[in-house]
Amino acid sequence: MAPALAAAPATLAAPTAAKCNVEVDSAGKYHVWGEGFPAGTTVTYSGSSSGSVPINKSGRFDLGGLSGAKYVVKTADGKTTVTCASVHY
Repeated sequence: MAPALAAAPATLAAPTAAKCNVEVDSAGKYHVWGEGFPAGTTVTYSGSSSGSVPINKSGRFDLGGLSGAKYVVKTADGKTTVTCASVHY
């Protein structure tokens, strides 16, 4: 049984690293979204505008209608700070 127990942790999925993206929408406003954040928490965003947004049970958030393209997202405990990457399609 020991080899099976030793192999068990290898089968667990690694946590997704938090990331954030920003893009211009069709109305000329900015759309910011992120994933890999702690579910059920709130993060703050700052940059061209600022505020806070709840993280859903999948660890994601989605904001639209913002002005400006530079944002940083931070968890409430301060352990995770992510600079949003610009996405161009």
